[in-house]
Amino acid sequence: MTSESKEIQLLKQEIKELKEKLAQSEQLIMDISAPIIPSIVPETILVPITGRLSPERFEMIISKILDESYGGDINTIIVDFSAVSEKEVGEIDIFGTYIDNMVKANNLMGIETLFVGFTPSLTQVMINSGIKELQGIKTFQTFRKALQYLMREKDMEFQKVDQ
Repeated sequence: MTSESKEIQLLKQEIKELKEKLAQSEQLIMDISAPIIPSIVPETILVPITGRLSPERFEMIISKILDESYGGDINTIIVDFSAVSEKEVGEIDIFGTYIDNMVKANNLMGIETLFVGFTPSLTQVMINSGIKELQGIKTFQTFRKALQYLMREKDMEFQKVDQ
């Protein structure tokens, strides 16, 4: 084997290793881009959304939520957009449609979707982006208000525990 062919083999191996590292990094980004957090309310999860939302990322978030909730004891998902600004969704001209799709997909699986953290500017983006069915979307200003709603719906209340 010539030194040139050895060098080519080493470069091919290096490319293969870099592709594997890239795939691992992409999986890590996917895992942390929409963390699934159990709630204090039974059968409920919280999905805090942060950062720039592209159509691809939004589709990935919807898929992850569906995959995580399928077959589990989840009947409510709270999606928190508190950390998302108008600038971060500015590239998605159909933001409202993605919200609507998320609600419809979860509804088909028997899961209620609640949204928190829509700022006035984000709300304006959503209205201007073509969403047609706003009546079916349950929103709350804060995560706390969404939890209070769920607790009333499930006839639950906090109890102080003496220690």
